[in-house]
Amino acid sequence: MTPTAPVPVQPVLRGCLHLLVLALLGLAVARAVAEDAPHAGAVLAAAVAVGLIYAVGPALPSVQRSTAAAAIWLTILGLGWLVLLYWTPDGIWLAFPLFFVQLHLLPMRWGLTAVATTTVAAIAGFAWHQDGLTAPMVLGPVLGAAVAVATVLGYQALYRESEARRRLIDELTAARADLAAAEHTGGVLAERERLAREIHDTLAQGLSSIQLLLRAAERALPGRSDSALGHVRQARQAAVDNLAEARRFVRDWTPPGLEVAGSLPAALKQLCATTADAFGLAVHASISGVPIELPAAQETALLRIAQAALANAVQHGQPSRVELTLSYMGTDVALDIVDDGTGFDPELVAPPGQGPDGTGFGLAAMRARARALQGALVVESAPGKGTAVAATLPVPAGTVEEVSA
Repeated sequence: MTPTAPVPVQPVLRGCLHLLVLALLGLAVARAVAEDAPHAGAVLAAAVAVGLIYAVGPALPSVQRSTAAAAIWLTILGLGWLVLLYWTPDGIWLAFPLFFVQLHLLPMRWGLTAVATTTVAAIAGFAWHQDGLTAPMVLGPVLGAAVAVATVLGYQALYRESEARRRLIDELTAARADLAAAEHTGGVLAERERLAREIHDTLAQGLSSIQLLLRAAERALPGRSDSALGHVRQARQAAVDNLAEARRFVRDWTPPGLEVAGSLPAALKQLCATTADAFGLAVHASISGVPIELPAAQETALLRIAQAALANAVQHGQPSRVELTLSYMGTDVALDIVDDGTGFDPELVAPPGQGPDGTGFGLAAMRARARALQGALVVESAPGKGTAVAATLPVPAGTVEEVSA
């Protein structure tokens, strides 16, 4: 039988319930002894048996995990309670804590059935001891059952609301951490780009000019002092060395994933080739327009969007062919990834983290990357119609240097 997952009960409430059962059993025995009832010994034996059966339940982990085990234990406990109720009418008071135990361990439908059965048994037992049935005999157990059901339902509703708020707080905390990490990464990339640009525009250009000037001076010195010529050559060599170091520095700060390929078009072609080899798909990359060197943030975002879109297509779409197109359109650059896979309904996509196994972040992350650079991302799909992902980013003013595709 399928294991159940009862709503956890606070230790204080559980302890109070145990004390209530113990007190009611003690009350039944005390009254039987005090009134010198003819069956006092039987009452004592039945109370001890019920107490022992009740004590065994919390000690068995299977009672908490399995509906079948809980039902068996509750059945034995109920039979012991009926024996106690047979010997003394004071056993009727135990029905109240039994209501809570039944509602806690059993699914709601079964729990309500158990509560109703226990209520009927309590009314019948008390009426049998009193040789008749009156309205208070019926009203008391019924009200007790109603109070128990209302209390348990209210507690479960509060617990679910508390858990929902806890999950929301966890999600907000995770979102804040992701946002902080994204802002940090964006700041690092922006600073890398700024440093690389400054070095390229100042130090590297200056050293290059020094090298050219010293080379010209070297050619004009044949009739001058050998000592001066040596100094010029040393200065020129120092300029050459520093220029190489500056270029190495710029290269080291190139965004990850683009360093090996050398440019965004080359990195996208390499990504398509790797995906095709790994998954046996026909993945084709094409470049439209005249390629230009974009800032590091734009190139990194487009590469990451392409990686995420291809990963989603392979994992969820089961396509046989994927077309990736990078288009340079003057003031904008567009990236389109189109596959012939199974497709999906974009309206039914789970929110981030609420998909199977905690998934659902892919599309949200791609949109966030595009929005962070004042761009946009559009997803078009339908079941059985494949999927198209289109990301468009603005080209910053002054970005005019052409690169090789």
